[in-house]
Amino acid sequence: MGTSWSARVAQPAAAPRPPAYPPAHSSAHSVAHSSAHLSDDLRAGLQAQLDDVVAQMSHWDPASDLGRFNRAPAGTWQVLPPAFFQVLAYALDVCRDSGGACDPCAGALVNLWGFGPVNRYDEPGFTAPTPEQARGALPAARVRLDPVSHSALQPGGVQLDLSAVAKGYGVDRLARWLEGQGIRDYLVEVGGELRGAGLKPDGQPWWVALEGVDDVSCGDDGIVAALHGLAVATSGDYRRFFLHDGRRHAHTIDPRSGMPIENGLASVTVVAASCMACDAWSTALTVLGPVDGLALAERRGIAARFVVRTAGGLVEHLSSHMRAMLEQA
Repeated sequence: MGTSWSARVAQPAAAPRPPAYPPAHSSAHSVAHSSAHLSDDLRAGLQAQLDDVVAQMSHWDPASDLGRFNRAPAGTWQVLPPAFFQVLAYALDVCRDSGGACDPCAGALVNLWGFGPVNRYDEPGFTAPTPEQARGALPAARVRLDPVSHSALQPGGVQLDLSAVAKGYGVDRLARWLEGQGIRDYLVEVGGELRGAGLKPDGQPWWVALEGVDDVSCGDDGIVAALHGLAVATSGDYRRFFLHDGRRHAHTIDPRSGMPIENGLASVTVVAASCMACDAWSTALTVLGPVDGLALAERRGIAARFVVRTAGGLVEHLSSHMRAMLEQA
């Protein structure tokens, strides 16, 4: 998927299980990620799952199913593989429920700002688009889905980009595949997004530190969460950005305006049962910003952590659902 992955599995002895709604608490603890102890069969099986995700949904590979859809003639219905259809349907649902803050049809816009597979922001000769050019790349038509035939309508010129959801889906795929092999105790990770279940051999859950900003944590010790049937993903402005005319442009583009976000958010972390949900909603809440994003998280019951850049430094805001997790520690 253009990024690294890892997995840890365990076969713990019988031990008391933690509650179904696990706690997180504020003490520094990080999980070392390693797949060194996986059998060759497990490693190959996990790799095959991610290879299938790439073959269907990569916007970097023109031979992928997504690449073929993006080149399809206007007005044609394209039959999609089941996984591609599922992920696209979920991404369109999040787009609707977030008021367009996370739009899988905004691939042309992402490419224009240099964060796609061509005209890269980190390559010589890149020029940031003007506001007029950015507005011209806004999605002008919507992809329609037919759940009966698993088809999608290419209205003409739409460039799908599932980067805000496919990686999380890949994490969920790894988890489901391990469970299909009878493995119930695991921690899987793709590009920093994680999902865990069961326990480690010592009877403890998989404790992971919520990702910090620029290696600086908010608070005294940061926050860790027990991934027992939970996943976590973070969207942040510190991962990919470029400087233009003295301004820092984040890689997160607001598909409603066509411009990189400038709302003061350094990162948003979401914890949920599905990593696909964490991936998509962390992006949507980042675009919405600390006020509207937190309000939406409250309405939808999303466990979210917002880290905001202020003149006095980084400030953390937690949704009530995230606070409820912390209080169970």
